[in-house]
Amino acid sequence: MDVTAQGERLAADLDRWLTDLTFVDLDTDDVTARVIDSVVRWADAQGWRVYRRAPSVLPLPPPLQQRHSVLDVACARPDGPPVVVEVDHTDRSRTVQKLLAEADAGRIPIWVRWGVGRFTAPPPPVRMVTVEVMRRAGSAGQGRLHSRTGDRPAPAHSTGTAAAQVLPIPLADPLSDPGSGT
Repeated sequence: MDVTAQGERLAADLDRWLTDLTFVDLDTDDVTARVIDSVVRWADAQGWRVYRRAPSVLPLPPPLQQRHSVLDVACARPDGPPVVVEVDHTDRSRTVQKLLAEADAGRIPIWVRWGVGRFTAPPPPVRMVTVEVMRRAGSAGQGRLHSRTGDRPAPAHSTGTAAAQVLPIPLADPLSDPGSGT
């Protein structure tokens, strides 16, 4: 399987994994941490070695160019190139630059974006996985709170071909007198 197909398959698998992620009234940092924890569990379930805050190949901008950016999650796989995952709630061009540099270094880059929607797809080969949340204003000084409750639309009803069955309508019991109170 080529790297492009692997990236698509892995992003789809992570997307399915994150479908079950739920939380109520978390602030931005807590949601990001919760998503990162879920990504780590997904990678652990694959049997990969998982590294949090792993060094990226992309140096920091001046004046810190002697240091490197960090990745939220990096995964060493025995059966293919490493997978790197960044988790953001905003559309950061720096994240795209970092993931493109990781792809150039032979890694499979996945960008997990969470928020209320309007996600802009990154350029290939970066794959995007989205986590939609609801947002509301918290109490004074608390900022915005985010929730993902897992409420999903009801499934489509079956369209079986069984014929409708006529059921009898019960009539008043002829043995009881409605005026007698019995």
